[in-house]
Amino acid sequence: MHLARFSLIVISLLTLSSCMVNPVTGKRELSLMSQEQQIAMGEQYYKPYQQQQGGVYIVDPNLNVYVRSIGQKLAAVSDQKNLPYDFVVLNDSTPNAWALPGGKIAINRGLLLLMEDESQLAAVLAHEIVHAAAGHSALQQTRSSLLGLGASAISLLGGRTDYGALIDQGLGLGVGAVSAQYGRWDELEADAVGVRYMIDAGYDPNGAVELQQKFVELSQGRERDIMSSLFASHPPSQKRVELNRELAANKTGVRNKKAYQRAIKQLQKDAKAYRAHDQALKAASEKNFTYAMSLVNSAIKQQPQEAIFYVTKGQLLAQNGKQTEALAAFKTASSKNPEYVMGYLNRGITEYKLKKTQDAQNSLITAERILRTPIANFYLGEIFLGQGNSAAAADHYRFAAQDSGEVGNAAKGRLAKMGQTQ
Repeated sequence: MHLARFSLIVISLLTLSSCMVNPVTGKRELSLMSQEQQIAMGEQYYKPYQQQQGGVYIVDPNLNVYVRSIGQKLAAVSDQKNLPYDFVVLNDSTPNAWALPGGKIAINRGLLLLMEDESQLAAVLAHEIVHAAAGHSALQQTRSSLLGLGASAISLLGGRTDYGALIDQGLGLGVGAVSAQYGRWDELEADAVGVRYMIDAGYDPNGAVELQQKFVELSQGRERDIMSSLFASHPPSQKRVELNRELAANKTGVRNKKAYQRAIKQLQKDAKAYRAHDQALKAASEKNFTYAMSLVNSAIKQQPQEAIFYVTKGQLLAQNGKQTEALAAFKTASSKNPEYVMGYLNRGITEYKLKKTQDAQNSLITAERILRTPIANFYLGEIFLGQGNSAAAADHYRFAAQDSGEVGNAAKGRLAKMGQTQ
Protein backbone atom coordinates (compact mmCIF):
# COMPACT_ATOMS: atom_id res chain seq x y z
CA MET A 1 0.00 0.00 0.00
CA HIS A 2 1.39 3.45 -0.95
CA LEU A 3 2.23 5.66 2.03
CA ALA A 4 0.02 8.49 0.77
CA ARG A 5 -2.98 6.19 0.39
CA PHE A 6 -2.35 4.64 3.83
CA SER A 7 -2.17 8.14 5.34
CA LEU A 8 -5.50 9.09 3.77
CA ILE A 9 -7.10 5.96 5.22
CA VAL A 10 -5.73 6.73 8.67
CA ILE A 11 -6.88 10.36 8.48
CA SER A 12 -10.36 9.24 7.37
CA LEU A 13 -10.60 6.72 10.19
CA LEU A 14 -9.45 9.28 12.72
CA THR A 15 -12.08 11.70 11.44
CA LEU A 16 -14.87 9.13 11.68
CA SER A 17 -13.79 7.70 15.01
CA SER A 18 -13.48 9.21 18.44
CA CYS A 19 -11.31 8.94 21.50
CA MET A 20 -13.18 7.23 24.29
CA VAL A 21 -12.28 6.77 27.93
CA ASN A 22 -11.77 3.07 28.63
CA PRO A 23 -14.01 2.40 31.65
CA VAL A 24 -11.60 -0.28 32.92
CA THR A 25 -8.27 1.53 32.59
CA GLY A 26 -9.43 5.16 32.64
CA LYS A 27 -7.23 5.83 29.60
CA ARG A 28 -8.35 7.64 26.46
CA GLU A 29 -8.27 5.26 23.49
CA LEU A 30 -9.15 5.54 19.83
CA SER A 31 -12.17 3.42 18.95
CA LEU A 32 -14.16 3.02 15.74
CA MET A 33 -17.11 1.60 17.68
CA SER A 34 -19.32 3.36 20.18
CA GLN A 35 -20.64 1.41 23.13
CA GLU A 36 -24.04 1.28 21.42
CA GLN A 37 -22.42 -0.28 18.35
CA GLN A 38 -20.57 -2.79 20.50
CA ILE A 39 -23.81 -3.83 22.20
CA ALA A 40 -25.54 -4.12 18.82
CA MET A 41 -22.73 -6.30 17.47
CA GLY A 42 -22.93 -8.60 20.47
CA GLU A 43 -26.69 -8.93 20.09
CA GLN A 44 -26.36 -9.63 16.37
CA TYR A 45 -23.84 -12.46 16.64
CA TYR A 46 -24.65 -13.98 20.03
CA LYS A 47 -27.28 -16.51 18.95
CA PRO A 48 -25.69 -17.39 15.59
CA TYR A 49 -22.41 -18.20 17.32
CA GLN A 50 -24.27 -20.32 19.85
CA GLN A 51 -25.83 -22.32 17.02
CA GLN A 52 -22.47 -22.75 15.36
CA GLN A 53 -21.07 -24.34 18.50
CA GLY A 54 -23.70 -26.96 19.25
CA GLY A 55 -26.39 -24.65 20.60
CA VAL A 56 -27.16 -24.06 24.25
CA TYR A 57 -26.54 -27.02 26.55
CA ILE A 58 -30.01 -28.00 27.82
CA VAL A 59 -29.73 -31.59 29.09
CA ASP A 60 -29.31 -30.07 32.55
CA PRO A 61 -30.92 -26.59 32.39
CA ASN A 62 -29.86 -25.87 35.97
CA LEU A 63 -26.24 -25.66 34.84
CA ASN A 64 -27.00 -22.56 32.77
CA VAL A 65 -28.84 -21.04 35.73
CA TYR A 66 -25.84 -21.70 37.95
CA VAL A 67 -23.24 -20.28 35.53
CA ARG A 68 -25.39 -17.26 34.81
CA SER A 69 -25.72 -16.53 38.54
CA ILE A 70 -21.92 -16.57 38.98
CA GLY A 71 -21.47 -14.39 35.91
CA GLN A 72 -23.99 -11.80 37.06
CA LYS A 73 -22.40 -11.70 40.52
CA LEU A 74 -19.08 -10.78 38.89
CA ALA A 75 -20.68 -8.38 36.40
CA ALA A 76 -22.20 -6.51 39.34
CA VAL A 77 -18.70 -5.51 40.53
CA SER A 78 -17.30 -4.77 37.06
CA ASP A 79 -16.36 -1.37 35.68
CA GLN A 80 -19.23 -1.63 33.19
CA LYS A 81 -22.16 -2.67 35.39
CA ASN A 82 -24.78 -1.42 32.94
CA LEU A 83 -23.85 -3.62 29.98
CA PRO A 84 -26.56 -6.16 29.03
CA TYR A 85 -24.51 -9.14 30.25
CA ASP A 86 -25.59 -12.65 29.53
CA PHE A 87 -23.87 -15.96 30.20
CA VAL A 88 -24.53 -19.27 28.48
CA VAL A 89 -23.16 -22.82 28.50
CA LEU A 90 -22.61 -24.14 24.98
CA ASN A 91 -23.03 -27.77 24.00
CA ASP A 92 -19.47 -28.16 22.79
CA SER A 93 -16.73 -30.48 24.06
CA THR A 94 -13.98 -28.07 23.03
CA PRO A 95 -12.51 -26.43 26.15
CA ASN A 96 -13.14 -22.77 25.43
CA ALA A 97 -14.85 -19.56 26.49
CA TRP A 98 -15.42 -16.30 24.67
CA ALA A 99 -16.88 -12.81 25.01
CA LEU A 100 -18.62 -10.73 22.39
CA PRO A 101 -18.73 -6.94 22.54
CA GLY A 102 -21.48 -5.70 24.83
CA GLY A 103 -21.16 -8.43 27.44
CA LYS A 104 -22.38 -11.60 25.72
CA ILE A 105 -20.29 -14.41 27.22
CA ALA A 106 -20.20 -18.15 26.55
CA ILE A 107 -18.39 -21.08 28.12
CA ASN A 108 -18.30 -24.57 26.64
CA ARG A 109 -19.24 -27.62 28.69
CA GLY A 110 -15.82 -29.00 27.76
CA LEU A 111 -14.08 -26.27 29.74
CA LEU A 112 -16.36 -26.72 32.75
CA LEU A 113 -15.14 -30.31 33.10
CA LEU A 114 -11.54 -29.10 33.48
CA MET A 115 -12.30 -26.96 36.51
CA GLU A 116 -12.61 -28.02 40.12
CA ASP A 117 -14.51 -25.31 41.96
CA GLU A 118 -16.51 -22.11 41.68
CA SER A 119 -13.52 -19.84 42.14
CA GLN A 120 -11.93 -21.28 38.99
CA LEU A 121 -15.19 -20.77 37.09
CA ALA A 122 -15.27 -17.21 38.44
CA ALA A 123 -11.72 -16.71 37.11
CA VAL A 124 -12.79 -17.62 33.57
CA LEU A 125 -15.97 -15.54 33.65
CA ALA A 126 -14.24 -12.53 35.23
CA HIS A 127 -11.54 -12.68 32.54
CA GLU A 128 -14.18 -12.66 29.78
CA ILE A 129 -16.13 -9.89 31.50
CA VAL A 130 -13.00 -7.71 31.34
CA HIS A 131 -12.65 -8.38 27.60
CA ALA A 132 -16.22 -7.13 27.17
CA ALA A 133 -16.06 -4.26 29.68
CA ALA A 134 -12.75 -2.94 28.31
CA GLY A 135 -13.98 -3.22 24.72
CA HIS A 136 -10.99 -5.35 23.68
CA SER A 137 -12.75 -6.66 20.56
CA ALA A 138 -13.64 -3.12 19.51
CA LEU A 139 -10.09 -1.96 20.15
CA GLN A 140 -8.77 -4.88 18.13
CA GLN A 141 -11.01 -3.91 15.24
CA THR A 142 -9.69 -0.35 15.41
CA ARG A 143 -6.08 -1.55 15.34
CA SER A 144 -6.78 -3.85 12.41
CA SER A 145 -8.47 -1.08 10.45
CA LEU A 146 -5.64 1.37 11.09
CA LEU A 147 -3.19 -1.22 9.78
CA GLY A 148 -5.20 -1.49 6.59
CA LEU A 149 -6.43 -4.99 7.41
CA GLY A 150 -10.10 -4.07 7.26
CA ALA A 151 -12.73 -4.10 9.95
CA SER A 152 -14.11 -7.39 8.65
CA ALA A 153 -10.94 -9.13 9.82
CA ILE A 154 -11.90 -8.72 13.47
CA SER A 155 -11.63 -11.90 15.48
CA LEU A 156 -14.46 -12.44 17.89
CA LEU A 157 -14.32 -16.10 18.85
CA GLY A 158 -11.95 -18.85 19.79
CA GLY A 159 -12.74 -21.91 17.72
CA ARG A 160 -15.85 -23.37 16.15
CA THR A 161 -17.53 -26.73 15.96
CA ASP A 162 -19.67 -27.33 12.89
CA TYR A 163 -21.06 -30.80 13.54
CA GLY A 164 -22.70 -31.09 10.12
CA ALA A 165 -19.57 -30.33 8.14
CA LEU A 166 -17.60 -33.05 9.89
CA ILE A 167 -19.34 -35.75 7.91
CA ASP A 168 -19.27 -33.86 4.64
CA GLN A 169 -22.96 -33.02 4.45
CA GLY A 170 -22.44 -29.46 3.26
CA LEU A 171 -24.47 -28.03 6.12
CA GLY A 172 -22.22 -25.10 7.00
CA LEU A 173 -24.13 -22.62 9.12
CA GLY A 174 -22.71 -19.64 7.31
CA VAL A 175 -22.16 -17.31 10.27
CA GLY A 176 -18.44 -16.93 9.71
CA ALA A 177 -16.98 -17.13 13.19
CA VAL A 178 -13.23 -16.74 13.31
CA SER A 179 -10.59 -17.26 15.95
CA ALA A 180 -9.86 -14.54 18.46
CA GLN A 181 -6.33 -13.24 18.87
CA TYR A 182 -6.31 -10.78 21.73
CA GLY A 183 -3.14 -8.83 22.20
CA ARG A 184 -0.69 -9.70 25.00
CA TRP A 185 -1.60 -6.54 26.93
CA ASP A 186 -5.31 -7.30 26.56
CA GLU A 187 -4.74 -10.71 28.12
CA LEU A 188 -2.63 -9.33 30.96
CA GLU A 189 -5.24 -6.64 31.60
CA ALA A 190 -8.04 -9.22 31.60
CA ASP A 191 -6.03 -11.32 34.07
CA ALA A 192 -5.27 -8.44 36.45
CA VAL A 193 -8.67 -6.79 36.42
CA GLY A 194 -10.37 -10.20 36.46
CA VAL A 195 -8.56 -11.01 39.72
CA ARG A 196 -9.82 -7.71 41.14
CA TYR A 197 -13.38 -8.59 40.15
CA MET A 198 -12.99 -11.99 41.83
CA ILE A 199 -11.81 -10.40 45.07
CA ASP A 200 -14.58 -7.78 44.99
CA ALA A 201 -17.16 -10.54 44.47
CA GLY A 202 -15.76 -12.53 47.40
CA TYR A 203 -13.91 -15.28 45.53
CA ASP A 204 -10.50 -16.71 46.31
CA PRO A 205 -8.27 -15.31 43.52
CA ASN A 206 -5.94 -18.27 43.87
CA GLY A 207 -8.46 -20.09 41.67
CA ALA A 208 -7.18 -17.95 38.79
CA VAL A 209 -3.59 -18.89 39.60
CA GLU A 210 -4.38 -22.60 39.68
CA LEU A 211 -6.31 -22.43 36.43
CA GLN A 212 -3.54 -20.60 34.60
CA GLN A 213 -1.01 -23.13 35.91
CA LYS A 214 -3.20 -25.97 34.66
CA PHE A 215 -3.41 -24.35 31.21
CA VAL A 216 0.39 -24.00 31.07
CA GLU A 217 0.80 -27.68 31.92
CA LEU A 218 -1.80 -28.72 29.35
CA SER A 219 -0.12 -26.57 26.68
CA GLN A 220 3.10 -28.51 27.23
CA GLY A 221 1.53 -31.97 27.21
CA ARG A 222 -0.42 -34.29 24.97
CA GLU A 223 -3.61 -32.30 25.48
CA ARG A 224 -2.22 -29.35 23.49
CA ASP A 225 -4.26 -30.17 20.37
CA ILE A 226 -7.46 -30.59 22.37
CA MET A 227 -6.94 -27.18 23.94
CA SER A 228 -5.78 -25.46 20.74
CA SER A 229 -8.80 -23.17 20.30
CA LEU A 230 -8.55 -21.89 23.87
CA PHE A 231 -4.79 -21.41 23.60
CA ALA A 232 -5.18 -19.59 20.27
CA SER A 233 -7.42 -16.97 21.84
CA HIS A 234 -5.92 -16.99 25.36
CA PRO A 235 -2.28 -18.11 25.14
CA PRO A 236 -1.07 -19.43 28.51
CA SER A 237 2.35 -18.60 29.90
CA GLN A 238 4.27 -18.99 33.13
CA LYS A 239 4.57 -15.20 33.26
CA ARG A 240 0.79 -14.91 33.48
CA VAL A 241 0.80 -17.48 36.29
CA GLU A 242 3.38 -15.51 38.26
CA LEU A 243 1.62 -12.19 37.74
CA ASN A 244 -1.67 -13.72 38.90
CA ARG A 245 0.13 -15.19 41.90
CA GLU A 246 1.42 -11.74 42.86
CA LEU A 247 -2.06 -10.26 42.58
CA ALA A 248 -3.58 -13.07 44.65
CA ALA A 249 -0.91 -13.04 47.36
CA ASN A 250 -2.35 -12.97 50.89
CA LYS A 251 -5.90 -12.82 49.51
CA THR A 252 -8.61 -15.29 50.47
CA GLY A 253 -12.22 -15.89 49.57
CA VAL A 254 -14.79 -18.56 48.85
CA ARG A 255 -14.03 -21.65 46.73
CA ASN A 256 -17.49 -23.31 46.78
CA LYS A 257 -16.14 -26.66 45.59
CA LYS A 258 -19.20 -28.64 46.69
CA ALA A 259 -21.58 -26.28 44.92
CA TYR A 260 -19.53 -26.46 41.74
CA GLN A 261 -19.29 -30.24 41.80
CA ARG A 262 -23.06 -30.46 42.28
CA ALA A 263 -23.59 -28.13 39.34
CA ILE A 264 -21.48 -30.22 36.93
CA LYS A 265 -22.65 -33.61 38.23
CA GLN A 266 -24.72 -34.35 35.10
CA LEU A 267 -21.83 -33.30 32.84
CA GLN A 268 -19.51 -35.67 34.69
CA LYS A 269 -22.05 -38.46 34.46
CA ASP A 270 -22.42 -37.94 30.70
CA ALA A 271 -18.73 -37.38 29.95
CA LYS A 272 -18.33 -40.88 28.51
CA ALA A 273 -21.31 -40.37 26.21
CA TYR A 274 -19.93 -37.10 24.85
CA ARG A 275 -16.51 -38.69 24.34
CA ALA A 276 -18.16 -41.45 22.31
CA HIS A 277 -19.95 -38.83 20.23
CA ASP A 278 -16.76 -36.85 19.64
CA GLN A 279 -15.05 -40.08 18.55
CA ALA A 280 -17.99 -40.76 16.23
CA LEU A 281 -17.52 -37.38 14.57
CA LYS A 282 -13.83 -38.10 14.11
CA ALA A 283 -14.53 -41.56 12.67
CA ALA A 284 -17.12 -40.06 10.30
CA SER A 285 -14.66 -37.40 9.13
CA GLU A 286 -12.31 -40.29 8.28
CA LYS A 287 -15.15 -42.05 6.34
CA ASN A 288 -15.37 -44.85 8.90
CA PHE A 289 -19.15 -44.65 9.03
CA THR A 290 -19.87 -48.09 10.49
CA TYR A 291 -17.66 -47.44 13.51
CA ALA A 292 -19.09 -43.94 13.81
CA MET A 293 -22.61 -45.36 13.96
CA SER A 294 -21.70 -47.81 16.72
CA LEU A 295 -20.19 -44.96 18.73
CA VAL A 296 -23.16 -42.63 18.33
CA ASN A 297 -25.57 -45.42 19.26
CA SER A 298 -23.48 -45.95 22.40
CA ALA A 299 -23.73 -42.23 23.18
CA ILE A 300 -27.52 -42.28 22.74
CA LYS A 301 -27.84 -45.30 25.00
CA GLN A 302 -25.93 -43.47 27.73
CA GLN A 303 -27.75 -40.13 27.35
CA PRO A 304 -30.95 -40.43 25.29
CA GLN A 305 -31.96 -36.78 25.85
CA GLU A 306 -29.06 -35.23 23.88
CA ALA A 307 -30.31 -33.83 20.55
CA ILE A 308 -26.87 -33.59 18.94
CA PHE A 309 -26.45 -37.36 19.14
CA TYR A 310 -29.58 -37.84 17.00
CA VAL A 311 -28.43 -35.22 14.51
CA THR A 312 -25.20 -37.14 13.98
CA LYS A 313 -27.06 -40.45 13.78
CA GLY A 314 -29.39 -39.00 11.16
CA GLN A 315 -26.48 -37.69 9.12
CA LEU A 316 -24.80 -41.08 9.21
CA LEU A 317 -28.01 -42.81 8.11
CA ALA A 318 -28.48 -40.28 5.30
CA GLN A 319 -24.87 -40.87 4.25
CA ASN A 320 -25.78 -44.55 3.92
CA GLY A 321 -28.85 -43.78 1.81
CA LYS A 322 -31.32 -44.56 4.60
CA GLN A 323 -33.34 -41.38 4.28
CA THR A 324 -36.50 -42.60 6.05
CA GLU A 325 -34.54 -43.74 9.10
CA ALA A 326 -32.52 -40.53 8.97
CA LEU A 327 -35.72 -38.48 9.03
CA ALA A 328 -36.85 -40.29 12.18
CA ALA A 329 -33.56 -39.40 13.86
CA PHE A 330 -33.81 -35.75 12.82
CA LYS A 331 -37.39 -35.54 14.11
CA THR A 332 -36.18 -36.87 17.44
CA ALA A 333 -33.38 -34.30 17.48
CA SER A 334 -35.74 -31.39 16.80
CA SER A 335 -38.14 -32.62 19.52
CA LYS A 336 -35.32 -33.01 22.07
CA ASN A 337 -34.03 -29.49 21.41
CA PRO A 338 -36.42 -27.30 19.37
CA GLU A 339 -34.00 -24.36 19.63
CA TYR A 340 -31.09 -26.11 17.90
CA VAL A 341 -31.09 -25.38 14.19
CA MET A 342 -29.41 -28.57 12.99
CA GLY A 343 -32.38 -30.76 13.87
CA TYR A 344 -34.86 -28.81 11.75
CA LEU A 345 -32.32 -28.04 9.04
CA ASN A 346 -31.45 -31.69 8.43
CA ARG A 347 -35.07 -32.67 8.85
CA GLY A 348 -36.20 -30.26 6.14
CA ILE A 349 -33.53 -31.33 3.66
CA THR A 350 -34.35 -35.00 4.22
CA GLU A 351 -38.08 -34.37 3.81
CA TYR A 352 -37.35 -32.60 0.54
CA LYS A 353 -35.34 -35.58 -0.70
CA LEU A 354 -38.21 -37.87 0.28
CA LYS A 355 -40.56 -35.61 -1.74
CA LYS A 356 -42.44 -34.53 1.40
CA THR A 357 -42.45 -31.00 0.03
CA GLN A 358 -44.88 -29.31 2.40
CA ASP A 359 -43.25 -30.89 5.44
CA ALA A 360 -39.85 -29.81 4.11
CA GLN A 361 -41.06 -26.24 3.67
CA ASN A 362 -42.39 -26.12 7.24
CA SER A 363 -39.20 -27.58 8.72
CA LEU A 364 -36.91 -25.28 6.75
CA ILE A 365 -38.93 -22.20 7.67
CA THR A 366 -38.66 -23.24 11.31
CA ALA A 367 -34.90 -23.65 10.87
CA GLU A 368 -34.76 -20.17 9.34
CA ARG A 369 -36.48 -18.68 12.38
CA ILE A 370 -33.66 -20.08 14.51
CA LEU A 371 -30.80 -19.16 12.17
CA ARG A 372 -30.63 -18.13 8.53
CA THR A 373 -28.36 -20.41 6.53
CA PRO A 374 -27.46 -20.61 2.83
CA ILE A 375 -28.38 -24.31 2.64
CA ALA A 376 -31.90 -23.80 4.01
CA ASN A 377 -32.46 -20.89 1.63
CA PHE A 378 -31.30 -22.93 -1.33
CA TYR A 379 -33.79 -25.70 -0.61
CA LEU A 380 -36.57 -23.19 0.05
CA GLY A 381 -35.71 -21.71 -3.33
CA GLU A 382 -36.10 -25.15 -4.90
CA ILE A 383 -39.45 -25.63 -3.17
CA PHE A 384 -40.86 -22.25 -4.22
CA LEU A 385 -39.54 -22.66 -7.76
CA GLY A 386 -41.37 -25.98 -7.95
CA GLN A 387 -44.53 -24.23 -6.81
CA GLY A 388 -44.16 -21.67 -9.58
CA ASN A 389 -43.37 -18.82 -7.18
CA SER A 390 -40.32 -17.44 -8.98
CA ALA A 391 -40.13 -14.23 -6.97
CA ALA A 392 -39.92 -16.06 -3.62
CA ALA A 393 -37.51 -18.60 -5.09
CA ALA A 394 -35.19 -15.85 -6.35
CA ASP A 395 -35.14 -14.17 -2.92
CA HIS A 396 -34.01 -17.40 -1.27
CA TYR A 397 -31.45 -18.12 -4.00
CA ARG A 398 -29.98 -14.65 -3.55
CA PHE A 399 -29.35 -15.30 0.13
CA ALA A 400 -27.91 -18.73 -0.63
CA ALA A 401 -25.66 -17.20 -3.30
CA GLN A 402 -23.72 -15.43 -0.53
CA ASP A 403 -22.18 -18.81 0.36
CA SER A 404 -18.66 -19.22 -0.99
CA GLY A 405 -18.93 -22.98 -1.62
CA GLU A 406 -21.04 -25.43 -3.60
CA VAL A 407 -24.34 -24.13 -2.22
CA GLY A 408 -23.53 -20.60 -3.34
CA ASN A 409 -22.47 -21.77 -6.79
CA ALA A 410 -25.67 -23.79 -7.20
CA ALA A 411 -27.77 -20.81 -6.16
CA LYS A 412 -25.94 -18.54 -8.61
CA GLY A 413 -26.59 -21.08 -11.33
CA ARG A 414 -30.31 -21.10 -10.55
CA LEU A 415 -30.46 -17.31 -10.61
CA ALA A 416 -28.65 -17.18 -13.94
CA LYS A 417 -31.02 -19.75 -15.42
CA MET A 418 -33.98 -17.66 -14.20
CA GLY A 419 -32.46 -14.50 -15.67
CA GLN A 420 -32.23 -12.98 -12.21
CA THR A 421 -29.44 -10.84 -10.80
CA GLN A 422 -27.67 -11.68 -7.59
